[in-house]
Amino acid sequence: IVLYDPDDCSYELLLDTFFGRVDPLTVNGQGNDRGRQYRTGVYYHSKEQEELARVRFISEQQKYDKRKIASECKQASPFWPAEKYHQQYLEKGGRFNSPQSAEKGNTDTIRCYG
Repeated sequence: IVLYDPDDCSYELLLDTFFGRVDPLTVNGQGNDRGRQYRTGVYYHSKEQEELARVRFISEQQKYDKRKIASECKQASPFWPAEKYHQQYLEKGGRFNSPQSAEKGNTDTIRCYG
């Protein structure tokens, strides 16, 4: 589970990381993973976060001409973690049995997307 600490990382930096790591045009998936469970999105908890997210989505949309961003921008709702065996996927080696660090500050490219 990833916990967001606004004292450690601004919401703007979180948005930068999101848009730097995902393809926001892909519907229900990233890389070779497909299905609604793989959809991407930005979720906000406050009016301030909502405003920052919506402004950023408008800015990002301008980069893609007529192709529409598929990533969600919605109010956060209750979240239930996946089963324990699904946790720490990258550290366990992902689909290629090649463990990857998930330590704070790691900037390695995520390899689990095919």
